Amino acid sequence: MTTRTRSDHRRPGGPMPVTVVTGGSRGIGAAICVRLAADGHDVAVGYRSDAQAAEAVAAAVREAGRRAVAVPVDTTDEAGVDRLFETAADTLGTVTGLVNNAGVGGPTGRLADADAEGIRRSLDVNVTGYLLCARRAVRDMTRTGGGAVVNISSAAATLGSPGEYVHYAAGKAAVDAMTVGLAKEVAADGIRVNCVAPGTVWTEFHEDPQRPAKVAAGIPMGRAGQPEEIAGAVSWLLSADASFTTGAVLRVAGGM
Repeated sequence: MTTRTRSDHRRPGGPMPVTVVTGGSRGIGAAICVRLAADGHDVAVGYRSDAQAAEAVAAAVREAGRRAVAVPVDTTDEAGVDRLFETAADTLGTVTGLVNNAGVGGPTGRLADADAEGIRRSLDVNVTGYLLCARRAVRDMTRTGGGAVVNISSAAATLGSPGEYVHYAAGKAAVDAMTVGLAKEVAADGIRVNCVAPGTVWTEFHEDPQRPAKVAAGIPMGRAGQPEEIAGAVSWLLSADASFTTGAVLRVAGGM
């Protein structure tokens, strides 16, 4: 992983930001962790099962000169979410940011052929997990002076993903709605809530590893995105440059 030096985004009159990133061990989540480190964040890398990958991301954060801790978490488990935030605060200090990124696709194909358990698991991780993490973040940030939440949605929320994963698109539409509603609910508490909606990106998320190449012709820009391009949008939304931005769903999808 490469890092680059950029200007720090400090909280006005306060310490360096501390940001929790769920699903931070690979793909978009890993790129977000590395980019946030380059932009001055200490990072808690939440991960589900791959401890080695998570520790590699934490090492990349440290190489950028920031502090990091890797924390195993099932975001659908309330107690696990509490442990994630408590570990982040105990190790790094007051949590000022959350990136809700942990997600699963679930069964691929027509909805009529999808198994119910796969649908439930997808919605549990992609919706309930986001709500539980955001709930804990808002509780803490209300008490400690505010902060920012960025949810990772998907262009699928408005495109619907027919023939692929309608259930996943439905879950991401819920994330968009959650972003708008929660932003209004906590604005007076000094907490901003925004969303990044990626299009097709080169990651291990896809059941078919070559899917980004196969769908490129249907993307106006003619290519799939890179994780670092999503990470840049997330970093901006967490930064002081976005201080008047809340309730936004920023589409980073090559024109889709």
